[in-house]
Amino acid sequence: MIQANHQLDAKGLACPMPIVKTKKAITELVEGQVLEVQATDKGSKADLAAWASTVGHQYLGTVEEGDVLYHYIRKGSNEPEVEKSFEQTVPLEEIESRAGLILDVREAAEYAFGHIEGAKSIPMGELETRLEELNKEDDIYVVCRTGKRSNLAAQLLASKGFTKVYNVLPGMTEWDGKITKDI
Repeated sequence: MIQANHQLDAKGLACPMPIVKTKKAITELVEGQVLEVQATDKGSKADLAAWASTVGHQYLGTVEEGDVLYHYIRKGSNEPEVEKSFEQTVPLEEIESRAGLILDVREAAEYAFGHIEGAKSIPMGELETRLEELNKEDDIYVVCRTGKRSNLAAQLLASKGFTKVYNVLPGMTEWDGKITKDI
């Protein structure tokens, strides 16, 4: 099962209750955390996906097990753009033609639902404690969903002595190349 920061039991509830309960539950999370919504209403799949996109959260996907739908929603940000941007950037469309490591700093659930083949997953929240997994001699291309988290991750890596770091813009929301799924 996919890692989630919080679970919500909406089994047995019909529309609109899964969304009503999800709205309330997601307010308890911090930006970037993942909510797992367990529902039995088949319509909840389309409902939650549409709701999430209209309010700025990211609908990651749904896993079906028997009669239960496990929906995954990542809490979005209502915060303004990052003021200081990391200078070294690479356009998303060039990523496959570059030699080096693609470092995906999205949450594990986001990575599982689709990532660039060969990308290494280290969620932003774990990056500082997992630096030893990276080689300072490698070109490192940092990617996230929109370019905001990867911008922060690139700044963190640079502050730790990594010199060949590039923020990949705009992020996985614009990726139209081949993806690999772990589910």
